[in-house]
Amino acid sequence: MRKQRIIFLILLVCLLSLTGCKGRSKLGGETPTGNVYKIYYLNSAMTRLDPQDYTMPEKTSDRDETQIDWEIIRLMDQLKTVPKDLDRQAAVPDKVGFEKYKLEDKVLYLYFDNNYSMMNSTREILCRASLVRTLTQVKGVDYVAVYTAEQPLMDSAGSPVRPMANSDFIDNISNVNSYEKTELVLYFSDGAGEKLVRETRDVVHNVNTSLEKLIIEQLIAGPSRQGMNPTLPKETKLLNVSVNENVCYINFDSTFLNNTLEVKEYIPIYSIVNSLAAVTSINKVQITVNGSQEFVFRDSISLNQLFERNLDYNAENEVEEKESETGGNQQ
Repeated sequence: MRKQRIIFLILLVCLLSLTGCKGRSKLGGETPTGNVYKIYYLNSAMTRLDPQDYTMPEKTSDRDETQIDWEIIRLMDQLKTVPKDLDRQAAVPDKVGFEKYKLEDKVLYLYFDNNYSMMNSTREILCRASLVRTLTQVKGVDYVAVYTAEQPLMDSAGSPVRPMANSDFIDNISNVNSYEKTELVLYFSDGAGEKLVRETRDVVHNVNTSLEKLIIEQLIAGPSRQGMNPTLPKETKLLNVSVNENVCYINFDSTFLNNTLEVKEYIPIYSIVNSLAAVTSINKVQITVNGSQEFVFRDSISLNQLFERNLDYNAENEVEEKESETGGNQQ
């Protein structure tokens, strides 16, 4: 009888211990809602992202902010402060001050002080990737834009860095030494669907991904600037891309032929060709569908040919020619 009483007491203590732990999140003591997020910390050597599960605490009734605001604030707190039991580094350095944020049209604008721009390029890429990958998990946040000292973050060419999506950080950054930042020149359609308009875009990608493949994937992803239209359907599948003697061979699935976008028939073709020629040594492009070039695109353009760069389709080409002529006359 005494032995049964002792066993009962032990079971009771265990039950009370489990009850006391209930309602605590993995990285905090607040009651979780059950929504588990990934917090993208840096490893201790600060060479790669190291994600950690985080259970979002339940929004308290005395708080005025919306659920989205609640989640953004909690995630930013986690990005700035690493729990003591984790051997990781915060994505946002201690010396970088986070001032405010605003959410407009699914774009989350983050405002940091001037210390953000003082980070070296490797550290800044990791920080930016962490911010984007963590915060775009919030429902209602599709893009993240970084501001420093009330000004947009600038790239190496001195141009503002556009709002970034999760897909901009291809294959996830697990080792910064295997990734690099590349500036691409992409051509999308103007609003009328008659000319090609240039967009410059910074993309962080794995060094093992060919530049040609990267360009095609970004064209399929579509433009990020207003006033531009896509040239390839988002459903388009790139089956293969290869290069031989400055000729790029691209193989799409049949979705490429079913392009119903409201653009002139030549716009999708030269969107690809001119984008490739702008930043690579490619001077000719062969396009096939399911391995065959015996197709006619939009009932007017035979794919049984090699396409070369043609700036006549670029909207800014006319402006460039006029400026060149004006400059020559002034001289």
